[in-house]
Amino acid sequence: MKYLKPFLFVTDIGFILYWFITFFHLIPANAAFKDYDDPVVIAWNWSFLPLDILISISGLASLYLHKKKRPLWKSAALVSLVLTFCSGLQAIAFWLFSGDFDPLWWSFNLFLMIYPLYFIRFLLTDDTAVKDRFRAERL
Repeated sequence: MKYLKPFLFVTDIGFILYWFITFFHLIPANAAFKDYDDPVVIAWNWSFLPLDILISISGLASLYLHKKKRPLWKSAALVSLVLTFCSGLQAIAFWLFSGDFDPLWWSFNLFLMIYPLYFIRFLLTDDTAVKDRFRAERL
């Protein structure tokens, strides 16, 4: 699970930075996704703010709880990872249904969908069972 910590940290800080950049309109027009200035797309984009901030809060809380050796860190990390997957899925689904493909924005959101899947399985599995499985695979 040592690799989970940097993924959570980068993703959670990334969300906070994205919303800071978005709030201050710092994304250059040539780097923005299609129809970035359309009022409906603006509303769609801002509809992610509560979800993304909840992801950051739960992810950063899990890192804090892990540092304090509190078992609740796993639950907070699981919440963060599941919500991260949902955030990426919603963006990809929107662009898929609207027929918009921008490799930059798709790559960010596919990352948000794919990396949590790797770690979720470990958080949902009993630690003892995981260790036993790895021992059996080495034999």
